[in-house]
Amino acid sequence: MRSTPGAARLCILAASAGAALCALPALLPGAGTPWGTLALLAALYLVREVPARRSFFGDPAPVTAGAFFPLLLAAAFLLPPAAAVLVSLPGSLAGRIEQPPVAARRVWRAAQLALTVGAASWAYALLGGPASLGGSGSGAVLPYALLPACATALVFSAVLAALDGAILATAERVPPRHAWRGLHASVGPHLVHALAGLMMAVLWRSPYGPVSALVVLLPMYISCWVFAQYHRQHAAHRATIRALVQAVDIKDGYTRGHSERVGRASELIARELGMEERRMEALRFAGVLHDVGKLGVPTRVLRKEGPLTPEERRVIELHPEYGHEIVRGIGFLDEARAAILHHHERLDGSGYPYGLSGEAIPEFARVVAVADAFDAMTSTRSYRPGRPVPAAVAELERCAGSQFDPRMVRALVRALDRHGWSATTPVTSDEEAASRPPRQRAAPSGTPAAGPAGRPGRPR
Repeated sequence: MRSTPGAARLCILAASAGAALCALPALLPGAGTPWGTLALLAALYLVREVPARRSFFGDPAPVTAGAFFPLLLAAAFLLPPAAAVLVSLPGSLAGRIEQPPVAARRVWRAAQLALTVGAASWAYALLGGPASLGGSGSGAVLPYALLPACATALVFSAVLAALDGAILATAERVPPRHAWRGLHASVGPHLVHALAGLMMAVLWRSPYGPVSALVVLLPMYISCWVFAQYHRQHAAHRATIRALVQAVDIKDGYTRGHSERVGRASELIARELGMEERRMEALRFAGVLHDVGKLGVPTRVLRKEGPLTPEERRVIELHPEYGHEIVRGIGFLDEARAAILHHHERLDGSGYPYGLSGEAIPEFARVVAVADAFDAMTSTRSYRPGRPVPAAVAELERCAGSQFDPRMVRALVRALDRHGWSATTPVTSDEEAASRPPRQRAAPSGTPAAGPAGRPGRPR
């Protein structure tokens, strides 16, 4: 918790206190809490952690909790609000957390789901949902049972998205205008979850009892397996990208770590521009892979100690096209391929490989161009120290409109003001190059802000 920002700690503590207060009535003597139903639902939700730790069809893969939201909504339909709050706690607290701080994330997840299920159950009770569901041995009153169930799903979605936005704004300092942008996208899936949860609740209350309700779990487990396959495939994509980046770093040791930092800077710009998560990830991939075409450039040219001949310079300037060819068949990169091909184009049309200008340059390429130049200037090399961030920003602003898209430069400046740079992405020197004698030659006068990420006077 110590590494968590103060505002985020207050948010977590407030949510935890709220969840405890909501659950308190169920724990009081004489509350009439249906402990049997609660315990069975809580145990079923706890089982959701099994696919995250073990795999039935290969290596372990993470499974998202969203596949089990129908079970939480069934709890909101079947239990009083105070009891429904308790259902998600065992599974949330026992869940696997991949990123630090583990304790803070675990407590937040438990409090968030408890409040969300509690709010959904209260909404369901206020709308007369229990009456429309029918008692033991009686059928649900359809279609009237659908109305409170759908309304409950809307409350569930709104509370979950609101709490997600709150922690993004406080813990990750996401701008408020972006923190809650996912609300509309989650409504549809949660309505589907509500229908599955309602089906489970109806079967639970039927003469066949809870055993019949377990039939609904089968598609839920299939859904878990599908999600696991998706995440496994996503992990394979990341491994492919890491392998390509490592190959570039080995071949051109002078820019070691540069690709990862450009990917991070590109992601910061994308977040400021308000891009959706899918495009933001594709843009980060574009930043990480922007120099993959150097694999097609002869090593003797990349590592040449003296000035380049015009022919050697033309060879290096082919690396965007080489990179585009290398990733052409990688479907998940999507828009990233255009950025890899065009990240050396300039707004005034003097760039390469095709001399595009203005809006003809793809948006991703304009973002990566700014991120690439910024890291090139701020990174320490064996032959010169990195520029301070304010000096690099001033140079980007000087060249905005001629070399760089001013909108992308402004977005990077806002991101740096909000997040900083050295704190989020440490600048590292070249491990291999540091052991070599420092170069004495200086960059040619008038070198643009996109000063080379490698050696002075060379195209990046």
